Amino acid sequence: MFAKVLVANRGEIAVRVIRALRELGIASVAVYSEPDRTSPHVRLADEAVAIGPAPAAESYLNIPRILEAARATGAGAIHPGYGFLSENAVFATACEEADLVFIGPPAEAIRRMGSKTEARALASRAGVAVVPGTAEAAATLDQARDAARLAGYPVMLKASAGGGGKGMRVVRHEHDLAAAFRDASSESAGAFGDGTLYVEKRLDNPRHIEIQVFGDRRGGLIHLGERECSIQRRHQKLIEECPSPLVAAHPRLREELGEAAVEVARAAGYVNAGTVEFLVDSTGRYYFLEMNTRLQVEHPVTELVTGQDLVHWQLRVASGLPLPLDQRDVTWRGAAIECRVYAEDPENHFFPCPGLIRRLKEPAGPGVRLDSGVAAGWNVPLDYDPLLAKLAVWGEDRGQAIGRLARALAEYDIAGIWTNLSFFSEVVADSEFRAGRLHTGFVEEFFRRRDVAASGVDGAVDVALVVAALDAIARKTNGVLAVTTGPPPSHWRQDGRARQLR
Repeated sequence: MFAKVLVANRGEIAVRVIRALRELGIASVAVYSEPDRTSPHVRLADEAVAIGPAPAAESYLNIPRILEAARATGAGAIHPGYGFLSENAVFATACEEADLVFIGPPAEAIRRMGSKTEARALASRAGVAVVPGTAEAAATLDQARDAARLAGYPVMLKASAGGGGKGMRVVRHEHDLAAAFRDASSESAGAFGDGTLYVEKRLDNPRHIEIQVFGDRRGGLIHLGERECSIQRRHQKLIEECPSPLVAAHPRLREELGEAAVEVARAAGYVNAGTVEFLVDSTGRYYFLEMNTRLQVEHPVTELVTGQDLVHWQLRVASGLPLPLDQRDVTWRGAAIECRVYAEDPENHFFPCPGLIRRLKEPAGPGVRLDSGVAAGWNVPLDYDPLLAKLAVWGEDRGQAIGRLARALAEYDIAGIWTNLSFFSEVVADSEFRAGRLHTGFVEEFFRRRDVAASGVDGAVDVALVVAALDAIARKTNGVLAVTTGPPPSHWRQDGRARQLR
């Protein structure tokens, strides 16, 4: 194992990795930008190094400064977390050239799977079906138009070098293609330095299911089961769970998806933690979507169900040790669900809402895990992704997990900024969610159903959804934008009047 590791990230994932290092007796080094000077990850680490001002390009994406921080503190390895430089092949190569261990996959695997078109071609060669679309990037609008006509509308335009929903547009009709191509290409160039796009057939409300894979440097490669990530906004995940309700109903599907994911990872020469993502259509047919060459935000649900610590595994594999388990030794127990807690306003298209956290009360109790990167009195900066924490729960079965999640959300209180906690409480109470009828269009459909329920149209009214909708209206019209509390019931008295938000 390593004596000292630098964590090249911030927020809750930096806290998560630093805690794992402490458990293993490894010294930790945090890096921070000026706005993050008093952040929890800085206070938790054994050492901390300032690396620049707020803009990520001058701090968390500044490779020379991060490498210099590692050299100055005597760190022997760098853990990139997720986001920022975690899937940057140039950074992985720079670490190697500086005699630092990059705790992640080889640079070539990052490069190969970071190109969405190359990854699709690799999956096809490995015998795994891909969503119909272009084999190569569409460099011009004419090429995109030809590919879209061949695939058939609606289609998706996607950034060849992208991820996280950036550089992505849905195109339902040919007359919308030119504007979508221009906008997606521009967004992709700004986010990834590469404006090339590819065209993919849009499936009708598929399920998004991913497989956690793990490889070591000795040829060992296994999977640790699936996560369902179908509940999304702007193509970014909000709620994840393991096992998938679909897979739980069709156990053979886990085996098939696991085998397909391992084949893709093996073809990529993969080492360390990675995730192979699939779309599953209404007939149960699955298609390779992409591979994320890093630890995923939603890894806690896999840890809760398998009983394994994936960050410990990352450190073990990066130090040259073999995987601690063979495939036949991996077991799954119970069910886990995770909510990504953001500083955002779900009633305003999930618009980011940074600001000062005036009060923070976090949930606890049996089966509750909170990976948090914030504290009361801390100012959520505008400069970065507004992820505050990940609330994950475990239960003996999905029903118990849902009950625990509802309880934990009711206890969770963040005052001073808008968050999506109330939205999660509404979703957890929703009959479609409880029945496991999930798909990538779930959020849009949920809001439509809630609006219908609130209007009283079509007979019976779902009281919980009415209360939630009225609560949202009350919060929007009281003129206070810098506040939020937990779930809807905390804003209401039994006499039905909304109390003043603080």
